[in-house]
Amino acid sequence: MAMNRVCEMTGAEFPLFAFSHCRDVVAAVSKAGGFGVLGATRFSPEQLEEELAWIDAHVDGAPYGVDVIVPEIVDARVAGMADNAARAAAIEPRYAEFAADILQQYGIEANRSVAPLRERMGITPENGMALMEVAFRHPIRLIANALGIAPAAMIAEGKKRGVPVAALVGAKEHAIRQADAGVDIIVAQGGEAGGHCGEVSTLVLIPEVVRTLDRAGHAVPVLAAGGIMTGGQMAGMMAAGAQGAWTGSVWLATPESETSATFRDKMVHARSRDTVRSRSRTGKPARQLRTAWHEAWDSAGGPGTLPMPLMGMVSEPAFARIERAAEAGNLQAKELVSYFVGQGVGLVGDVRPARAVVQSFREEFVEAVESLAAALR
Repeated sequence: MAMNRVCEMTGAEFPLFAFSHCRDVVAAVSKAGGFGVLGATRFSPEQLEEELAWIDAHVDGAPYGVDVIVPEIVDARVAGMADNAARAAAIEPRYAEFAADILQQYGIEANRSVAPLRERMGITPENGMALMEVAFRHPIRLIANALGIAPAAMIAEGKKRGVPVAALVGAKEHAIRQADAGVDIIVAQGGEAGGHCGEVSTLVLIPEVVRTLDRAGHAVPVLAAGGIMTGGQMAGMMAAGAQGAWTGSVWLATPESETSATFRDKMVHARSRDTVRSRSRTGKPARQLRTAWHEAWDSAGGPGTLPMPLMGMVSEPAFARIERAAEAGNLQAKELVSYFVGQGVGLVGDVRPARAVVQSFREEFVEAVESLAAALR
């Protein structure tokens, strides 16, 4: 696809972008002709350095990228907190108690207090900027930012190094703001997506963003994201004006991914309507596989959710305990196993290696394009 603008900018052979928190997925996808993007937010700067060094050594020179989160808007309730110790101290005991009560109902031992995260961990602007600095020390071919306008420092450094800067958006007005700020690629993510997402569906959002950017005179290519699990869907979004697909959930059902065998099994058996858009894991609306955890936190009887990053300081240790209990054979705990996943989960029929998923996308993409061409003869 030599004429594809995003491929020209990033060096990708095929414009299938694979967001994953697992370095193995990133390397496998890039070596198979797609473009792996490592989600960096779960790492400290030191850990990210190790992950990227590993990718450099195992990607065989294929292009890859990094996704960081530098939140543009910080909740006023946490804006003045300088470190994770202060953040942990600000969490009222009732939140940890509520989380522990949920886990105990499923036979899982739980702490009734919140332990501070390791410093330089968590979704905060300063942590995101530190991760960005690490990323730029490696031969990345793309850097992406979510949760607001890409920082001016990221855009400036990207232009200095010749690294395209991508930004995720969930509405056409957000795309204009990003283009005005100088980003190189817009990832328009529909509400079907896993993780942090907006409310507009991918089918509506892609042509809306493409048309809005064009009318404003912005020649910024768009990647389609949200619910895309097949090459046919990718072809459809490119017919609507996108230059490729940004995917995430489909890679969770690969043996290389960071997900547990329990979660992958739940993906295979899940329906598209088994996901929920909830604040109960990060503090911002994020789509996940729905469990009793979400129902409890989102119910009228719950304590309400905390702002980012405090909510994650309560939820992530709880989910780690859930995973450990499930893997140890606690059948009740398996009911609570969850992760960020989009509505496309209903299209997951089995667990396949990442390379096989890339190949399926290629074949289905070609088949869809040829079918459309034949329909016009």
